[in-house]
Amino acid sequence: MFKFPLLIIFTLFFSFTIFSQKKEYSSLLIPIELKEDANAVVRDNSIEITIEAINRMVVRKRKIVTVLNKLGNTDARIGESYDNNTKITKLSAKIYDAFGNEIKKYSKNKFLDVSAVDGGTLYSDSRVKYVDYTPVTYPYTLVFESEYKTTTTGFIPWWFPVNGYYVSVEKSSYILKNEEAISWRKKEQNFKGFEIDKQESTTELKYSLVNQKAYKYESNTISSREMLPKVIVSLDKFNLDGVYGEFTNWEEFGQWMHKFLIAGRDILDETTKIKILELVKGIEDPIEKAKIVYEFMQNKTRYISVQVGIGGWQPIAADEVDSVGYGDCKGLTNYTKALLDVVGVTSYFTLVYANEKRNIDKDFSSFQGNHAILNIPNNGQDIWLECTSQTNPFGFLGDFTDDRDVLVIQPDGGVIKRTTSYKNEINLQTIKGEITFNEKGNVKATLKRTSKGTQYDSKFNLVNLSEEELIKNYKSNVWSYNNNLEVNSVKLNNDKDNVVFIEDLELSIQNFATINEKEYLFRVNVFNKENYIPKRYRKRKLPLKINRGYKDIDEYIIKIPANYNLEFLPTNKELTTKFGSYSIAFKKIDSSTFSYKKSIMIKEGIYPKDDYKIYRSFRRSIAKLENIRIAIIKK
Repeated sequence: MFKFPLLIIFTLFFSFTIFSQKKEYSSLLIPIELKEDANAVVRDNSIEITIEAINRMVVRKRKIVTVLNKLGNTDARIGESYDNNTKITKLSAKIYDAFGNEIKKYSKNKFLDVSAVDGGTLYSDSRVKYVDYTPVTYPYTLVFESEYKTTTTGFIPWWFPVNGYYVSVEKSSYILKNEEAISWRKKEQNFKGFEIDKQESTTELKYSLVNQKAYKYESNTISSREMLPKVIVSLDKFNLDGVYGEFTNWEEFGQWMHKFLIAGRDILDETTKIKILELVKGIEDPIEKAKIVYEFMQNKTRYISVQVGIGGWQPIAADEVDSVGYGDCKGLTNYTKALLDVVGVTSYFTLVYANEKRNIDKDFSSFQGNHAILNIPNNGQDIWLECTSQTNPFGFLGDFTDDRDVLVIQPDGGVIKRTTSYKNEINLQTIKGEITFNEKGNVKATLKRTSKGTQYDSKFNLVNLSEEELIKNYKSNVWSYNNNLEVNSVKLNNDKDNVVFIEDLELSIQNFATINEKEYLFRVNVFNKENYIPKRYRKRKLPLKINRGYKDIDEYIIKIPANYNLEFLPTNKELTTKFGSYSIAFKKIDSSTFSYKKSIMIKEGIYPKDDYKIYRSFRRSIAKLENIRIAIIKK
C-alpha cells in the first residue's frame, strides 16, 4: 500500500478538479452535426442588458467560441469598445486547447487599448480594449467575458444569434431587463425556420436559440443579413451623451435630430457668404446654383473622419469645416447644406447605409445608418450629393449609396426616401473599334470605350492614375487574358456634366492568331470576354441573387490579311432568359472585312434557388459563344 503525504494528496485532488472542470470546453464534446460546414462553433453567446434608468444601462456579455480552423478566427474577436460615456467594469479572456486545457489567460490590464477607428480618422473619443491572439493550433476555444456601464441608452445592443455563414450555434441568449418599465419597441426579423424561444413581460425580454447548424455560403446569393434572425430594440425615451431624446417613429426621430443635432450648426463666416453669392451671381436656376456650390465644396474641402460630437452623430459646425477645409461625412454634408442655404437652395441632411446595399428600416425607427449624404428636392426628381468625394459628378452616387431607402432629416420630421438607382441597361458600356490582323498573326486595334452608370463609377478614377499605372491596369486587369498586349496610346475623357467616361485607345497584340500550314485561326472576341460561369451545386439551398445588372454593346470592324479568304462566318446567335439576353451577329463587308456585334444584358434580382441551374446554363452558353474562333485559308 502506497502512502502519500497529505499535501500531495490535496494538491493532486485540487489539480484534478480544476482540470476536469475545463473539459466542458473540449472540442470533442461538440455534436458532429454542428461541426458540419462550420469554421467556428458558438458554444455559448449570452448578452444581458439592464436598463436602470433613461441614462443608465449595464451590458454583460459572455461568449464561448470554438474555432475549428483559421477561417473561423473572425468569429472569435476579443475586444470591447468604450467612450467618454461608457466605462468597462469587467474584462477577461481565456484560451483553451482542443482538449479543454487552459493555454492563455488575459485579465483586464493585459488588454491593449487603442483608438476604435483607423488612421484616416483625425480624432475620435471611441476606443477599444482588445487582445491580439495568434493561434498556434486548431481547434481552440475562447471564453470572453465583459461588462460595461454607460449613460447612453440610445444604442440598445441588437441580438444576432447566428453571426453569418459557416458558424453554428450551441446556444445563444438575449435578456433585456427594463426595471423602470420605460416604454420600448422591438422588431423581430427572419424568425421563420428557426426554433427561437421567447419570453416577454412589461419589464423583461428573453430570447434563446440552441443547436443551430451552420449555413454554407453559396455564390450568387443573398447576404446572411437578409436570411438570419435578429432582434432590434429601441427605447421610446433615451439619453445620448447627455441629450434627452424621445421618438416612436421616423417623423419624430427627424424632428429630434434636427432640433438637437443639426439646427444652429449652419453658421458661416460673412466672407464665405459673399464669396459663394458672387459665384452664383446672375444665375436663377436653383440646380445650376447647386452645381456651382458643390464644385466649390469639392475644391475647398477633403474628407477626414472625425468621430466626435453627440454620440458621434452630430456634424461639425459649418464654420469650422469652412475654416479648416476638412470634415467627415456628417460635417461635409452639413457644410454643403449651409452653403446651399446661402444661395437659397433647399437641401436636407440624410442618413444612409453606405457600401453594402442595405435599407434604413422604414418600419422601425432607431439609430440606423453609417453615412450621411445630402438631398436636394427637385419637383419629385430628387438630387443626391455625395459630399465626401472630391471627384464625383454633381448628383452622381454610384454603387456606394444608390438604390436604397434613406432617412431625410427635415425640420418638421424624418422622411423615408429612396436614392437614385442604376439598374441593368443604365449601367452601359459600349465599345466601337477596328481590329486588323496581319500575316504574322499580330493585332492592331483602335477602340472607343464609353461607360455610363456604375460602369462609369468603376472607371472614372482612371484619370488619377499615372501613365505607368494606367497601362498596367489595362494589361493586368482589363485585358489580362490577352498575352503580349501593348497599350500604344490612351486618351481619357471624364465628361462629368453628362456622367460619361470615354477611353480612346490604340492597342496591339503580338502572336494573337494561331498559324499553321493549313489555316489561320483567331478568337473573334478580342477585347471584352465574358467567361464567368457560376459554381456548380448539386443541391442548391439558397436563392439566386444577381447584385448588379448591366449592359455591354460591342461593335467591331475586323480586317483579315489580304492573302487569306474569308469563306465562312459563324452563325448569328440570340439567347433570351428571365436573367437577361445575349446576342452575336456577323456580317461580311468584303472579301477581307467583316463586322462583329455583341450585346449582353444581365438583370439584377432575386430568384428562387431552382432558377440557379438555369442561370448557370445561360452563363455557360455565353462563355462558349464568347470563345468562338474563325479559321481562314490562304488564297
